[in-house]
Amino acid sequence: MTRKMKKYNLIYLIIAALLGATSCSDDFLTNLPETVVSAEDFYKTESDYAQAIIGVYQPVRSLYNTGLAGYGAWTMGEMRSDNTTFSYNVSNRGYADREYVDLFIDDSNGGSTSNKYNNNYYIIGRANQILSQIDDADISEASKNNYKGQALFLRAFAHFDLVQYFGDVPLMTEPATSYEETLKNRTPRAEVLEQIVADAAEAAELLPGRDAQAPGYVANGAAYTLLGNAYLVMEDWANAEAALRNVTGYSLLSDYAAIFDPNNKNNAEMIFEVQYTDDPTAGAASNWAYNFLPILTNPGVIPGFPSGSTNNYAGWNTPTPDLIAQYEEGDLRLDASIGFYTGEGYVDRPYVKKYVHGAQIAPNTNNDWPVYRYSEVLLMLAEALNEQGETSDALTYLNMVHAHPRTGLSELALSSQSELREAIMKERQIELAFENKRWLDLVRWGTAVEVMNAQGAKIKANPQAYYYPEGVSPINEAYNVTSDRLLFPIPERELRLNPDMVQNPGY
Repeated sequence: MTRKMKKYNLIYLIIAALLGATSCSDDFLTNLPETVVSAEDFYKTESDYAQAIIGVYQPVRSLYNTGLAGYGAWTMGEMRSDNTTFSYNVSNRGYADREYVDLFIDDSNGGSTSNKYNNNYYIIGRANQILSQIDDADISEASKNNYKGQALFLRAFAHFDLVQYFGDVPLMTEPATSYEETLKNRTPRAEVLEQIVADAAEAAELLPGRDAQAPGYVANGAAYTLLGNAYLVMEDWANAEAALRNVTGYSLLSDYAAIFDPNNKNNAEMIFEVQYTDDPTAGAASNWAYNFLPILTNPGVIPGFPSGSTNNYAGWNTPTPDLIAQYEEGDLRLDASIGFYTGEGYVDRPYVKKYVHGAQIAPNTNNDWPVYRYSEVLLMLAEALNEQGETSDALTYLNMVHAHPRTGLSELALSSQSELREAIMKERQIELAFENKRWLDLVRWGTAVEVMNAQGAKIKANPQAYYYPEGVSPINEAYNVTSDRLLFPIPERELRLNPDMVQNPGY
């Protein structure tokens, strides 16, 4: 027998042995690796559910922070609005798609929309896994209610984020068991909102109060706040008021800057904040404080930040002259929210100071992201009451925020519903600046097209006042805002995976 024939015989023997092994036992192909636990085997103990609920929170971190010059929610929630813009970076044009969101020339290939869309569905998918199993779990009733309430809240929160930015979106309330089940088409917005209300209301009934919940996890106050917010978007003012009056156990801090201090996490004003840590072994640090600084050869010129690194990826979410002009003289929130830097060619270049607390190891910071604060509950209550014609009570809640000692401002004296409506709008812009509220507010108030076209005209007329270098200006296509741009595009990947998915008009 030749050497070549012996070689082929050996190959045949190996194949036969493998086929024999698989014919004797299907386990060879069907057993999971020993490092993987199937869903059927996992959701058994209280420890399993404790781990699973952490897994639902994890994509929330990615929703708000994806690293240096990342695609955090601020691109769509703030830079799309008149609150912030970007510092045009002549030497680094690699991040231009973030600019497109601000310029209203973004398309379905943008990283910002994909980040929001994907991470929200990760949250929903993981929450659905818990909800499909937990009713039959052999764990204490208190723990079952807590984990179920958190999963319901997070599912409602993710659907609410999606429906506000994309309109009709696939409503997912069961875990997908096949590839085909993932190819679900868009559900009407009203139906999605109905499910959000149902989930948030049930979560509010199941979750413990703030004092009984572990720090960092949502309590019933978060669920009632989400429920009130959803009703506000639906313009169901009476139900919004009823839900928001159930938010108890929280209070305003006496120092506005202290709300956002990493040394003061989960404070009495925070209802829901996304948790980060700069522990170098955790891999869960935040970075946006660097992103929001001016572009610097040495960020160490800003107190608290280490020297020896650059941040050529920065200059995002830069406060606009329009926002700065909205602050009343003497408003202490201005200094706590916006800093001004002179040096390296800048003269009083504004930057978001609210999250500037330094870093031990560049570029990892220890900031949490505020999603819901008690001050917003008071302002939502003011809005719901005002829209029901209860202007006196509405003014009381507005002044609880506006004239709190931490602002340094006096009480407002307004009587008409229209005056009060304008005052509430302005107060939300100042109090909640850089917390991803402004764009959604402009949309639901029906003012986004007018406001953003007016600002775009000012930017085109004087680009240097909006941080463009001499000789550089926006392209002609920028800031031509139509009603089609009130929603963002469904990501291109989703359209390719599901040919029946319909894109939003204008993209």
